[in-house]
Amino acid sequence: MRLPEDLLREVDRRSAELKMSRADYVRHALLAMNRAVQAERRKARLRTASLKVRAESIRVNAEFAAIERAPD
Repeated sequence: MRLPEDLLREVDRRSAELKMSRADYVRHALLAMNRAVQAERRKARLRTASLKVRAESIRVNAEFAAIERAPD
């Protein structure tokens, strides 16, 4: 893996501040990025699913509202 010199210097500074090796710092950063990407993909899938069922949810909510308003 190749990194620009300025980024490598920053990685070295940050890893030293945290008293960890460069490899550990990069490993943690990659894991964090992978988790963030996974979370964004999950969010997008949930948004897509929500849009697919929105009309049906509105219809069901309207049915419940009608039942609540109806006299017994």
